[in-house]
Amino acid sequence: MQTDIDQIPFRLMDGSETTLAAYRGKVLLLVNVASQCGLTPQYEGLERLYAAKRAEGLEVIGFPANDFGAQEPGSNDEIAQFCSTTYGVDFPLAEKISVKGAARHPLYAALTRAQPAAQDPAQGAMRAKLAGYGFAQDDAADVLWNFEKFLIGRDGRVVARFNPDVTPEDPLVQAAIDAQLRA
Repeated sequence: MQTDIDQIPFRLMDGSETTLAAYRGKVLLLVNVASQCGLTPQYEGLERLYAAKRAEGLEVIGFPANDFGAQEPGSNDEIAQFCSTTYGVDFPLAEKISVKGAARHPLYAALTRAQPAAQDPAQGAMRAKLAGYGFAQDDAADVLWNFEKFLIGRDGRVVARFNPDVTPEDPLVQAAIDAQLRA
């Protein structure tokens, strides 16, 4: 696996510690999520994607983070309850982490090193919109906002990264996942 990314520990919502090695042989879509974001409805698309492709080997893992506009202020229990009751989320959720800055979780540090640029079909529109609200990245490789997606192939390599406004239904995401599922 790329830079031993599969050995970096993190905790799931149930408090159990795991690593990406537990998902070896699967295609993984890792998403930093938030409950009070304009992009929060992407939970629906992520859940549909997970339900449709889980049997083929796709795992979606949500990583709640409160790094952007304080849009994930709740406790782990509150987040799990919200995801379950509001969106019927069945895919695994990690405990809340930080995905940027000095407190960034080591997994997200490794993900951004492995794939420093996200695919951005809107050619910077979201980045410009966020800058207009006073939100700017310190480092271009940092996660831009909630709902950024990292795709990891069955071989454990980080193969793609998608901007937050690229939805789970986007043909770009669907094609990348399908290619990894066939690999």
